[in-house]
Amino acid sequence: MTEPRSGPRKEGGASGPASLFDPGTLLRLGAIGLVMMGVVTAFAWSAGWLSPRRLTQARMMDALAAVDGVHPGFRRNHAKGVCVAGWFESSGQAASLSKAAVFRPVRSAVIGRFALAGGMPFQADAPAKVRSMALRIMPPDGAEWRMGINDIPVFVARTAREFRDLLLATRPDPATGKPDPARVGPFLAGHPDVARALALVGARPISPGFGDDTYRSLDAFRFINADGVSTPVRWEMAPMQPGGPAGAVTGQDYLFDDLLTALGRHPLSWRLMVTIGAPSDPTADPTLPWPADRRQVEAGTLTLDVAQSEDGGLCTGITYDPLVLPPGIAPSDDPIPAARSAAYMRSFTLRAGEVKLPSAITPAMIAAKERP
Repeated sequence: MTEPRSGPRKEGGASGPASLFDPGTLLRLGAIGLVMMGVVTAFAWSAGWLSPRRLTQARMMDALAAVDGVHPGFRRNHAKGVCVAGWFESSGQAASLSKAAVFRPVRSAVIGRFALAGGMPFQADAPAKVRSMALRIMPPDGAEWRMGINDIPVFVARTAREFRDLLLATRPDPATGKPDPARVGPFLAGHPDVARALALVGARPISPGFGDDTYRSLDAFRFINADGVSTPVRWEMAPMQPGGPAGAVTGQDYLFDDLLTALGRHPLSWRLMVTIGAPSDPTADPTLPWPADRRQVEAGTLTLDVAQSEDGGLCTGITYDPLVLPPGIAPSDDPIPAARSAAYMRSFTLRAGEVKLPSAITPAMIAAKERP
């Protein structure tokens, strides 16, 4: 019996399996290999494997953990907090600076959060601890403006790497539980800008609580109006509640307890004050304050009237990413917001897959303070 021979190729049909040594097949396999190599290389680069000195999201998380430990299910920084909600009412005065809908004469819903700096979700409240206000402002047009603002006059580092190095230099010594002067001293000597910023933070006036504190953007952004004119700005939320001297420090959660008591009595309000930068003002260095005589615009009023525990509260699943900006607001050349954005996303990814203990500020604590 003779071996059957293949017949002529039929029009529109297959001609049998191609040889691995066929030039066309080799080209296709080579192209696939190049694509796979590119994917693997990109993954390795993003993970930092090909650049041991490159600052990655994971390395920033490691630095935060070196200071405060790992607390599964909680944010890696500003871990102790409480959700709040309310609205923002525009004054219309910033509409000439920015085309963002939030600055038109409208009311925008707000989901926010008050917190203490640091990665310890059960830390004791303390007067000088840095406090933060985070906001998700949602105007009727569907755009969003997110921010995380703090009650300090400047940020403590110029870049993400400098901040990470500061964290490592000030991490607690296991033997004493306090920063090691042998690490801190040389670091500050080599980073005079950080030392100057820390001095400004340490000298700031301390308000009694969350409700009468001022919260600042620290970073510079740009407002863009309908004509395309770009203006450098920073902003702050200035309290409308009267302030006073810091009272007695009583209780593990006294700052949050005072906030809940105040909200249980009446809404709390802040004025959004936008500071207009001059051409000489630094926009890329958040450790430098702008001159106090810069023009300010009162852009509107923030009112908060509801508190919720992070155990099921509206703010729990929100990352207050400073680069979630509406049309009319844009980043400047300040490098910190981009670093915060990346760190927040990594923190969210980690905590979303972890089992979390109940928060320090519980639903029962909030229910006990609610208005009847």
